[in-house]
Amino acid sequence: MDEYRNMFLLSDRDLNQKIIGVGDGPASFNAEMSALGKSVLSIDPLYVFPGDEIEKQFYSVVDNIIAQINDTPADWVWSYHKSPDRLKENRINVLKRFIADYDSGKTEGRYIAGELPNLDLEEDTFGLALCSHFLFLYSDQLTYEFHKASVLKMLALAPEVRLFPLLTLALKPSPYLSPMIEELESNGFSVGVEKVSYELQRGGNEMLRIRRASPLSVPGPTNTKVVRERGASWPLVA
Repeated sequence: MDEYRNMFLLSDRDLNQKIIGVGDGPASFNAEMSALGKSVLSIDPLYVFPGDEIEKQFYSVVDNIIAQINDTPADWVWSYHKSPDRLKENRINVLKRFIADYDSGKTEGRYIAGELPNLDLEEDTFGLALCSHFLFLYSDQLTYEFHKASVLKMLALAPEVRLFPLLTLALKPSPYLSPMIEELESNGFSVGVEKVSYELQRGGNEMLRIRRASPLSVPGPTNTKVVRERGASWPLVA
């Protein structure tokens, strides 16, 4: 939750809204928010798996990821996590909090299996949509049309969308960012890139904030079926 607050510049007012977290993965944001009586729906293809399988997947890759991080010291900033070992420790603690909440959260409908851009949810039912470490990060794997359809879908669900980070896995600015901003602005959306206090990938300290006018006025996203495949960095999600 603390990482989400920093990644997305979440205020107390933001946290009191009905939030949808798209691509939350094994994050503890939902668990922590729910314990405070706040409203979060998390959606991710990962949630087709039971908790023990998600835990197994995590531990099967986390050591290799930390080894890759240790091999590329210039690519990372340790202002938040302090070191690769602390990052691993933090991620394990997050996973434990997630797993402890997962079964009850699924029963309560707080964790739903689904994938962008085809989220089968009622439009305009959330106050804020968040997407961490998926859109823009996987620009080399997913097309611009997929990104556009995904953003428009989230804007149909909530009047404001925030995306973090804006770099690719190769630590380069996403080639989709500028055309996405231009296209959204040309269609009447308010769009801005904002600096945030969180940085793990070097240079990855910017968030995209998109707002739409009310009432709902979002062009329908394409009906492209895309199966999300998490890259090796997925356990790094908060």
